[in-house]
Amino acid sequence: MSAQPLKGYRILDLSRILAGPWCSQQLADLGAEVIKIERPSEGDDTRRWGPPWLPESKEAAYYLAANRGKQSVTIDMAQAQGQALIHELVKHCDVVLENFKVGGLKKYHLDYESLKAIKNDIIYCSITGFGQDGPYAHRAGYDFMIQGLGGLMSLTGLPDSELGGGPVKVGVAITDIFTGMYAANAIMAALLQKSRTGEGAYIDLALLDVQVGVLANQALNYLTSNQVPQRLGNAHPNIVPYQAFPTSDGFIILAVGNDAQFKRFCEVAKCDNWIDDPRFKTNALRVENRQILVELIKREMVKQSTDTWLAELEVVGVPCGPINTLDRVFADPQVQHRHLKITLPHPVDGQVDLVSNPIRFNHEALNATLPPPLLGQHTSHVLQGVLGLSDIELAELKEAKIIA
Repeated sequence: MSAQPLKGYRILDLSRILAGPWCSQQLADLGAEVIKIERPSEGDDTRRWGPPWLPESKEAAYYLAANRGKQSVTIDMAQAQGQALIHELVKHCDVVLENFKVGGLKKYHLDYESLKAIKNDIIYCSITGFGQDGPYAHRAGYDFMIQGLGGLMSLTGLPDSELGGGPVKVGVAITDIFTGMYAANAIMAALLQKSRTGEGAYIDLALLDVQVGVLANQALNYLTSNQVPQRLGNAHPNIVPYQAFPTSDGFIILAVGNDAQFKRFCEVAKCDNWIDDPRFKTNALRVENRQILVELIKREMVKQSTDTWLAELEVVGVPCGPINTLDRVFADPQVQHRHLKITLPHPVDGQVDLVSNPIRFNHEALNATLPPPLLGQHTSHVLQGVLGLSDIELAELKEAKIIA
């Protein structure tokens, strides 16, 4: 990879599970050197969050999803010698990333104030469930819980009045992922600021803050109208028709974004009378008369197959698409053309399939070339290469069970 915009920066990653590792994987893909500190013999919890696993190394797919491009170093931070090792590493790093509970690292002398005393210009990013202050600051935060508390699940799922109605979480840990991306963005902003001022920064990111922040138009729907948005299944609160519809052999997503597209849809559906119907002439009217129009569309959509609708609507530029299972996603010609599945060599399993970073930078995908590391795979390499420890010193640390 020739495009490495963060090459030369070193990240000390004390995080685990998903939000923090997603952030550091993004930074690794952008070219930063990431040193992942893990507990000896245990490591990141997600290494055991399976099945499925890689067949030989038994690394869980969950762990593989968020740890490309990193070097794993096992250090026992509960021991003073382990803390001293991490302190020495901090002197050689630009960023420290952690996602412990508020105050959880203070007893190990790895909190911001302790590390700032060691390296005054350190950038320290802390990810928690609820932030460093406030009535919930002491609580642990998990994606599923935050999706509920932060309002997302009140917007996701069928209405209570429909069969199968009720709140539903998103199928991936979307709050963790968004938090990881916000963290990476904030760290890059801090690096840019540091290049101008020479000063470090303390970044406080909370899952709840992020979840509220990404409510987007639904938050503004409430703040603008003081009306609480309700669950609409696959429908859109502000645009109609914009949802999934059954066809004769499956489902299709119809995403009509303006009046011109609605007119073309009506022509393809051979329902020209809808075009000038006073209930449907504008999007605002279609939203007002949502239930009537949706039922009319359902009656027409089931008359033809998904592929037939896709072919006819794409010709006239009406946005639409299938609902693919993941086998169909990775078999899709556009997904394959964009090389969204990548394969990296693996020290035990031979190779591992991963999902590409979606960023294209100067026409290149930004993907770190290191596979997700085995537990402690780079301990000796990093401690010798960065800190200059000798073989004898490493052996003593292993004997004392400070490293593994």
